[in-house]
Amino acid sequence: MKVIGLTGGIACGKSTVSEVLRKEGAAIVDADAIAHELSRPGGGVYDFYVREFGKGILAADGTLDRAGIARRVFSDPALRDEVNARVHPLIRRTAMDRIADLREEGHAAVVLDAPLLFEAGWHRLVDESWVVAVPPDVQLMRLMARNPEMSEAEARARIAAQMPLAEKCARADIVIDNGGAREDMMRFVAELWGQRVAPPA
Repeated sequence: MKVIGLTGGIACGKSTVSEVLRKEGAAIVDADAIAHELSRPGGGVYDFYVREFGKGILAADGTLDRAGIARRVFSDPALRDEVNARVHPLIRRTAMDRIADLREEGHAAVVLDAPLLFEAGWHRLVDESWVVAVPPDVQLMRLMARNPEMSEAEARARIAAQMPLAEKCARADIVIDNGGAREDMMRFVAELWGQRVAPPA
């Protein structure tokens, strides 16, 4: 079974590429979705945040105030590093368990969809690393468009908190340019799948 690590900068369209790959037949292990699951009451990530930040980080319904956590973490690099060091192993363990299950089920390929694939060292767990990229101005515009409440300064801080996109592209096996027409990107990804994962018999 081939394991592809899919990553990219924030607001570069990684989720769209992941969905194209799903339609092509890939099994998807979504690190963000796992983080959300573990952030529910009783999950390991939930328990960590309550211990770290106190019950003031909870919303009225008892769930985590994810926006509040994001504001604190993205504004404090030292805190962000500490949180990542505690949270990433929990997510990684669950992701690896799911990949193992998919391998046993006989899947030909699985995509590990992980925003911090390189930052967390997860690229060492996959056979190939694919990066979704857009020009910097497009990335900023898309991030602000999908988060109208976010100021330009906040958007730039979110982008700066990640590994530079140019570095991710340099480390990737495949770079998927998503700066143009959506249809062009989808066609490229489908062709890529056929060439790298499911070549014709």
